[in-house]
Amino acid sequence: MVLRRLTASLKEQHWMTIVIELVIVIVGVFVGTQVSNWNEARLENLKTERMLSQLRPELQLDIDYFNSVRTYYATTKRYADVALAGWRRDPRVGDSQFVIAAYQASQVYGIGTNAQNWALIFGADQLRNIDDSKLRRHLAYVMTTDYSDVGLTTMQTRYRTDVRFSIPNDVQVDIRTRCGDRLERDKLDEYIYVLPHTCDFTLNPARAAVAAAALRARQSLVNELALHLGSVEAYLQNVDVIEVPMRTLAQDLANRS
Repeated sequence: MVLRRLTASLKEQHWMTIVIELVIVIVGVFVGTQVSNWNEARLENLKTERMLSQLRPELQLDIDYFNSVRTYYATTKRYADVALAGWRRDPRVGDSQFVIAAYQASQVYGIGTNAQNWALIFGADQLRNIDDSKLRRHLAYVMTTDYSDVGLTTMQTRYRTDVRFSIPNDVQVDIRTRCGDRLERDKLDEYIYVLPHTCDFTLNPARAAVAAAALRARQSLVNELALHLGSVEAYLQNVDVIEVPMRTLAQDLANRS
């Protein structure tokens, strides 16, 4: 309608009317563009807030993992102590207990999180839509952290490989079946791996004696276990380093709600 009137005014050379109609068109286009931009920005902000709300349970999942991994490696450390006592021929450690402990000390657990996971959960292009600069900085740090230091491959030590070469496979199968990793649900109803604190299973005495003799014949395993325990300590230190910014970010998100 406005354009039709503007065309008619041009034909009749009604310049004042032309100016007024032109102003109306320009203002209309400007207002329409602004409304469109405002609506687009509002939708982007809603999307960002929705992603931030989805981020909280993901953070808690990883934080719970860090707690479970400490428990897991505290358990393997106790088995390692028993195994070392077995290598010293401590009379309190029988062959079955020694073999089981040597195997359980080699059990490992690693995180599956990486920077790509966070990029998928919260796209990098959404960062600029966060108005809180502190939250934006903390989230960017978590998204760009190198998680390889707490990956499963970092714990594939020589001890883990060599002790499993020494123990007969059927014995390993029995240990895993009776006392291996168990999947349990955490408080977020997510599955985590748990290694039994004790193993009440007793190996057949003859089989245990053969396996124990094979372990004691390979004295290098003692030094390899010491190095393995050092790797566990380094792993747990890396867990601490990564967990702190995650907890900080989780607190930032809690303060927004």
